[in-house]
Amino acid sequence: MAALASLSKFCTHLAKPTIQTCFRVPKRNLNLLEYQSKKLLEESGVAIQNFRILEGKKDADVLKDFDVNEYVVKAQILAGGRGKGHFDNGFKGGVHITKNRAEVIPLVEKMVGHKLITKQTPKDGILVKKVMVADSINIVRETYLSIVMDREHNGPVLIASPDGGMDIEAVAEETPNRIKTIPIDITSGISREQAIDVARFLEFKGFLVDKAADEITKLYGLFTKVDAVQIEINPLAETDDGRVISVDAKLNFDDNAQFRQKDIFAMEVHEDTDPKEVEASKYNLNYIAMEGNIGCLVNGAGLAMATMDIIKLNGGSPANFLDVGGNVKEDQVLKAFQILTSDTNVKAILVNVFGGIVNCATIANGIVNATKTMNLQVPLIVRLEGTNVQAAKKILEQSGLKIESAHDLDEAAKKAVQSIRTV
Repeated sequence: MAALASLSKFCTHLAKPTIQTCFRVPKRNLNLLEYQSKKLLEESGVAIQNFRILEGKKDADVLKDFDVNEYVVKAQILAGGRGKGHFDNGFKGGVHITKNRAEVIPLVEKMVGHKLITKQTPKDGILVKKVMVADSINIVRETYLSIVMDREHNGPVLIASPDGGMDIEAVAEETPNRIKTIPIDITSGISREQAIDVARFLEFKGFLVDKAADEITKLYGLFTKVDAVQIEINPLAETDDGRVISVDAKLNFDDNAQFRQKDIFAMEVHEDTDPKEVEASKYNLNYIAMEGNIGCLVNGAGLAMATMDIIKLNGGSPANFLDVGGNVKEDQVLKAFQILTSDTNVKAILVNVFGGIVNCATIANGIVNATKTMNLQVPLIVRLEGTNVQAAKKILEQSGLKIESAHDLDEAAKKAVQSIRTV
């Protein structure tokens, strides 16, 4: 997402904006570490630096056949600014370069198991579990290449600049003529002529034009193969030994393609995500943490916002909300309650469900089952409306459980706030 956000800052500077509308797509949740992205590039034949992955000195053997002139040792976390960061053990820098292979393992040991703190991490940093050791290449020139989905063109767009290795939004603002934007026909893909044209715009010369064009074609092949919404290479570098290398890659994927890309989504890293969000996603639920003490179970983002607003208006504060969506089953309701109450700040639960696609009776049965299974101890206030609501209310009434019903949302919010005040 950081790469998409970066691109969004400069799209309005383009003479003919072509990626502006792509930022209206649904949220993309899949995050991959640098080495994982590089593996995907390598599998598609894209030229990258040779590298190894280590988790500590126990993996020292992987370096036995890795003889290079210079090693780059990079901590693997989902954050930028690693080179300028520092660790919780006082060690400086998440990126180091050395010519001595004997120094690699000591560097890895100072990183793995410690939290790296940068400008883009939480205050306490992110725990480093893996370190990438790569061949350090001598870069002669850095260029920029990105392929993104663009709704305005109903397909992919290639964005290129000979000024790589820097913030692309700065290039767009200061020298917009140094950015080239090319729509790609989704049915025929990128043509050889287009690839050559881009390579020349990137200022590759001689035999490197064909090499760069080959890399561009392979990157587009990867883009379609993995259902990407963006591949950003910064830099796409020219080396002193006549190679064209993708040095740093950021990939974003279409979450609607998860059923086709199971292996890729299985690699997802959740290091900076609330574990309750991760657990909820496993059951097709959406969880968002807040800072109050009333847990909210709802169906639909709009209803969630309304529920939290009315809780606030009645002097309360939501601790979280969990959206069960439109096709919820009873077992999902139980999981929803378990996730909501795993937040120790929750002192009451407010259920606000409008049954359209959702059958209120299904919600009611789920509530009764969850309350009994969990031996729920916090006050529970339920407001149901819509499909099969009378049957649902009867289920709650006949359960014999201590469940407060409400006729409308305002009454439900008042009861939830009052229940905490009387505890």
